Amino acid sequence: MNREIYYLSTCDTCKRIIKETGIDDDFTSHDIKFDKITPEQIDRMKKLSGSYEVLFSRKARKFKELGLKGKALSETDIRSLILEEYTFLKRPVVIIDDDIFIGNSANNVAALKDKIAKN
Repeated sequence: MNREIYYLSTCDTCKRIIKETGIDDDFTSHDIKFDKITPEQIDRMKKLSGSYEVLFSRKARKFKELGLKGKALSETDIRSLILEEYTFLKRPVVIIDDDIFIGNSANNVAALKDKIAKN
């Protein structure tokens, strides 16, 4: 079974979700600040999620700093931005086999809890 989490160890929301969902040492943990996302990893996330757009955080500080608001970003642009700057990855991203859970919405966290409970 493949179980991975991409998160920031300094993010209180990520910490809360890890605790709340019961993510444990059975998961391969990737602290994206120190464990840079590889092209292979982001491409796998895209394959599971359907697009780079759903993996992209427009709430990242860099989004505003780089003046990206209102700009049309292609999938290629988004992929490059996530690879260049870890904060553009919406987090946490949890992969369990071929299921992917992206972000911290209540629905996403509930679905992740259910998946972990069933495994």
